[in-house]
Amino acid sequence: MKIYFAGAVQAGRHDQEWYRDIIEHLGQYGEVLTHKIGAEDLDEHGENHLKPEEVYDWLMDRLDEADVFVAEVSTPSLGVGYEIAAAEELKKKIICLFRRGGGRRLSAMIEGNKNVDLVYYDKLKDAQEAIDEYFGSIKNSKLRSKN
Repeated sequence: MKIYFAGAVQAGRHDQEWYRDIIEHLGQYGEVLTHKIGAEDLDEHGENHLKPEEVYDWLMDRLDEADVFVAEVSTPSLGVGYEIAAAEELKKKIICLFRRGGGRRLSAMIEGNKNVDLVYYDKLKDAQEAIDEYFGSIKNSKLRSKN
């Protein structure tokens, strides 16, 4: 399975460690095509050795290739919002993870979207358990459709 992970880059890198840990956990279920989002050496300037159109093309190619789209949406990001809309247009399975607390508020555009499976969590363990449940249901769904 190929997994596209989205998280804030230019909107701020203060959740980088959360991204890294979630990406590592997702790796149990397949190849995370955008694992760089969790890398420590990626700062708020992103891949500054690439032109914006190169970043866009590379990410859209990965999104097209992905089976599942996972976004950590605790830090508001225009880019992540765009990626969610693109994933929806491509009819991808979409799961968004939102960490409660810290005065954060989730966008109504994500919360109200019936095409998005939304997980609220407090601790990393909660997010990992939700991921396990989600990917378990995908696997069971595929097994049922083969019978």
